[in-house]
Amino acid sequence: MDKLRISGGGPLEGEVTVSGAKNAALPIMCAALLTSKPLALSNMPRLMDVSTMAKLMGRMGLAVERSGDSMQLSAAKIADPTAPYDLVKTMRASVLVLGPLLARCGRAKVSLPGGCAIGLRPVDQHVKGLQAMGAVISIEHGYMHAEARNGDRGLRGARIVMDLVTVTGTENLMMAATLAEGTTLIENAAREPEVVDLAKCLSAMGARIEGAGTPVIRIEGVGTLGGTAHAVMPDRIETGTYLAAAAAAGGRVRLSKVAPETLDATLEKLREAGARIATGSGWIEIEMAGRPHAVGVRTAPYPGFATDMQAQFMALASVARGTALITETIFENRFMHALEMQRLGADIAIQGNTAVVTGVERLQGAAVMATDLRASAGLVIAGLVAEGQTLIDRIYHLDRGYESLEKKLGALGAKVERIK
Repeated sequence: MDKLRISGGGPLEGEVTVSGAKNAALPIMCAALLTSKPLALSNMPRLMDVSTMAKLMGRMGLAVERSGDSMQLSAAKIADPTAPYDLVKTMRASVLVLGPLLARCGRAKVSLPGGCAIGLRPVDQHVKGLQAMGAVISIEHGYMHAEARNGDRGLRGARIVMDLVTVTGTENLMMAATLAEGTTLIENAAREPEVVDLAKCLSAMGARIEGAGTPVIRIEGVGTLGGTAHAVMPDRIETGTYLAAAAAAGGRVRLSKVAPETLDATLEKLREAGARIATGSGWIEIEMAGRPHAVGVRTAPYPGFATDMQAQFMALASVARGTALITETIFENRFMHALEMQRLGADIAIQGNTAVVTGVERLQGAAVMATDLRASAGLVIAGLVAEGQTLIDRIYHLDRGYESLEKKLGALGAKVERIK
């Protein structure tokens, strides 16, 4: 199993190109299930989760071709509308095939995702919404068995009020509604940029969608969708991770192929920490001289502060001047990285869903273990600012969401090595 060895203590200098967004690429790949025509995607990140989704698509009978950052998917025929446990267990986003399969095939068999290291992420909102659209769903032997029996179109439009904001739930229902009979209203919908990117792709395929990016999305169902070409949006979490790393380690970093308008909450907190930030069309520059100031964050659905940036900001706070309160409101177990950061000398006290982080002048390298994707990124940042060597185990989590992390950090002057 691979590990990362980091020799910390130096500033970051240079330029990095950000990859396409994992959280946009995965649902957009599932959109290929809605049409018999080819879907050509560009700016696709090379990630383990993308490979897993491609494998799942292939298992269902789709033709999947990959070349560089381009991918073409063709669902001329769906041989088996099943998402088996062996693939779903490694990537919870696999549940995004449920809505498209029901809309296109009228039936689906999708494994329940099971547990997750950072907390419960139930699919009840997905099921409730699809049932409102006429689907009959039962759970047997760990699988959701779904059928759509409403006349020729299978699903019918409905008004769906989400009990809580869920990104994958919004995306699943939005895709299902594109081929449903009549109009669907999704209220209390997720507003994330990745939802907007999916809506752009679906609209280019012929879907009729209004309101993506607002709390109410309106979809008027159509008979069929066509193919299209779509460029996946830049990854705002990868962007934020490199920005947080530069703010913690100091130095000057320029990020290209980014979308600054999707990072307002992150950029505001970095400026509070003392970073000088400039933005333009497709680029961000950050400069940090000296130790950062402590800044508190409270995670919230977009446009609030992203839960996927919480671990990175805990690492930043661990070497900041002062004390920061970091409150997690999205996932109940998302402080496991705090225990590993304590091994590096961080002063962190957990009080319920709030971490009290008192900055120290420097961390000390040690062996630590990654517990989830974003926790891994937080530990990398902590390793960059620690004296001596930090060895991070279980970095397969990192490979799920960061393309060539050690190479990109190496381009900024960091001493990061992948070892067997």
